[in-house]
Amino acid sequence: MLSLDCPSCHPERSRGVWLQVGEPKRPGLDVSTALRCARHDRHRVLAFTLIELLVVIASISLLMAILLPTLRRVRNQARAVVCQANLKQWGTTMALYAEDNQGWLPRSMGDALWLLRGSSLSDDDPNKPAVYQHVRAEGIACCPMAVRPGRHGGFGASAPSYHIKGTEGSTFEAWEITSPLPPFRCSYGLNESLFTRRGIEMPVFSHLRLHSLDIFSLRSRAKIPTLLDCTDPWIIHSEHMLPPLAESQGWGSCINRHDGYVNGLFLDWSVRKIGLKELWTLKWHSEFNTAGPWTKAGGVKPEDWPKWMRRFKDY
Repeated sequence: MLSLDCPSCHPERSRGVWLQVGEPKRPGLDVSTALRCARHDRHRVLAFTLIELLVVIASISLLMAILLPTLRRVRNQARAVVCQANLKQWGTTMALYAEDNQGWLPRSMGDALWLLRGSSLSDDDPNKPAVYQHVRAEGIACCPMAVRPGRHGGFGASAPSYHIKGTEGSTFEAWEITSPLPPFRCSYGLNESLFTRRGIEMPVFSHLRLHSLDIFSLRSRAKIPTLLDCTDPWIIHSEHMLPPLAESQGWGSCINRHDGYVNGLFLDWSVRKIGLKELWTLKWHSEFNTAGPWTKAGGVKPEDWPKWMRRFKDY
């Protein structure tokens, strides 16, 4: 049934004229007029007023404001999972290296860094380690939270067997080796004490260097950090080291990359998240005091920490 109750299309609106399908055509009415009236009514019903449109826009904006923080949190959690998966692959790589090298880790920071660079090394690179794992490092070298290279400062190191230069990273930026070529970008750092001698003030696990012992003979390997989220290629941590005064000034592994945590690989090749305050309780080297002044056992109080760290879990 088509309504002809349309003042703009038919003058007989006041009489409420109806044309029923199959009904004989009445004088003064035709099908084209009836269809035109029906289209007019349909468009009039489907139209939005300005108020209705503003209400819809306001509702969508409110929903977006509610959902965006949740979506951002879920996205960051997914990135943290990928970061841990990267470290698990590094654990497999280092375990294979140790097995192929009679239980020894790389014997210098240079060898360790070249191991991290993996297949990005050229075949004629004189710094390539004697025991070399052909790792596809391009896909696992960066935490998804820190992919872009940083430009905040430079680092360098020299030794008879290697010479490197590069730029430092930050909480959400990767460090990058710029020399020797090719460039290599990474957002994880090695525990330097496992690979170098630093004298009395920073002793290493010395029996790793003095004897050909399997690293699995070490006790509490699950407390010995090996590779962590970091702003530099290597990490030097002391029990007396002060925490950064501001979140933007984070250094080493004391960075808020995963909402109060960083991810880390340990010497038993396990991977887990590490609380920022927990960094002072790990066994960084053989004489590290895990009950130092920045631990609960050492007497630190919540108000002693910088303001940006006070909400994080205490250890």
